[in-house]
Amino acid sequence: MVELFKIGFLTITLSDVVDIIIVSFIVYKLYTLLRGTIAAQIFIGLMIIFLIYFLAKSINLKALSWLLKLLTDVWVIAFVILFQPEIRRLLVILARNPIFKIFARAEYPEAANILADASFELSQQQHGALMVVVRSTGIRGYTETGEILNARLNKELLTSIFFPRSPLHDGAVIIKNNIIEAARATLPLSNTLRVNGESLGMRHRAALGISEQADVISIIVSEETGSISIAENGTLTQGLSKDALKKKLEPAFSAPTLKGWKAIFEQIKQHK
Repeated sequence: MVELFKIGFLTITLSDVVDIIIVSFIVYKLYTLLRGTIAAQIFIGLMIIFLIYFLAKSINLKALSWLLKLLTDVWVIAFVILFQPEIRRLLVILARNPIFKIFARAEYPEAANILADASFELSQQQHGALMVVVRSTGIRGYTETGEILNARLNKELLTSIFFPRSPLHDGAVIIKNNIIEAARATLPLSNTLRVNGESLGMRHRAALGISEQADVISIIVSEETGSISIAENGTLTQGLSKDALKKKLEPAFSAPTLKGWKAIFEQIKQHK
């Protein structure tokens, strides 16, 4: 190992510096993720306990070290139990990173056209609909709450599913690549009740809820107004035209082109 410098009896190597930088970055990201929640206070408390433990061990306070070790021995289990929602959010954020999407993206350019056409037709007839397009991460647990179809994606099937008298029209349709995996699926509801001063219905809250927890794009057709919206990364975009919806969906079904690679690298630079 490359020795950089010494502090008393401690020898600092290059790997030590890299190790400290990585751990500091992880702790900082965890804190920013938890900031503003009750979990942030618990996280700070755990960090203080770890700091006291290391200090006690370094100056050989045996009784205090033994007491704190009892806590640190079960910290992994406690961490998972206390921070289960935050850990899930962190994993979703990692899955949404452009680096990982490069390896998970399939190419089905016709799927964006089919979904845009189906959404527009449902909008014209004011038939309510909720379609979830799965990108890099699966949502098997939610898929299994519905009726498993595993049918090839096509406009006629989608419009039939969301016909008001269809037994499958309630709930969400789950789509992955060019396959309709399930219909009448149950999704988690978002805690967001209003957007731009307007109250959200169950479909919009469900669309937002699944987009907050997984790497998906949710398409919503309003039964009351016929307007088309999408939910992505916990953000709702309303009042989309057929062409605007198609443009929003195309990246989810297209492999990166040379232009796409440049855009990905630009996103990576912005994350640094």
